[in-house]
Amino acid sequence: MRPARMIRFAAALMIVSAQSLSAQGTGLNFSGLDAVRGLPVEIRSDDLRVNNTTGETVFSGNAVLGQGDMRIAAEVIRIIYATGDGGRIQRLEASGGVTLVTAEEAAEAQSAVYEVAAGTVTMQGAVILTQGPNVLSGDRLNVNLRTGQGRMEGNVRTIIQTTP
Repeated sequence: MRPARMIRFAAALMIVSAQSLSAQGTGLNFSGLDAVRGLPVEIRSDDLRVNNTTGETVFSGNAVLGQGDMRIAAEVIRIIYATGDGGRIQRLEASGGVTLVTAEEAAEAQSAVYEVAAGTVTMQGAVILTQGPNVLSGDRLNVNLRTGQGRMEGNVRTIIQTTP
């Protein structure tokens, strides 16, 4: 798999999760992840805090968000809703050892943030993206979902297996 596809995969996982939780999606369409759209979203955690004044919902302690065969696990998953915007998700944050997985791919980082309005995803802290034997790693990953461009920065390493 090409490194650019791996970057899109990690970004798309966060988007599908955020769209599924939002009252209205952002209109983005990522083929390959359409299979999870429309499926129920389940979130488990040790603790749940909701603050209607600030528009934050925080799942903490072994938080796991699942939809279909996609999972996001982190110590904390925070969802920030835009106030006065019909309950749309403004930002989704995961921190404390983030793992994003599907049946075939995985991404890990210390933290991940999806800014809905800006259309950007940032993963930082020992970022690792894998698909099968192929691996892309670095310190920080920035993805602009509108342009489809991504950039891995800091100690970048790519391992692509070739077939004999």
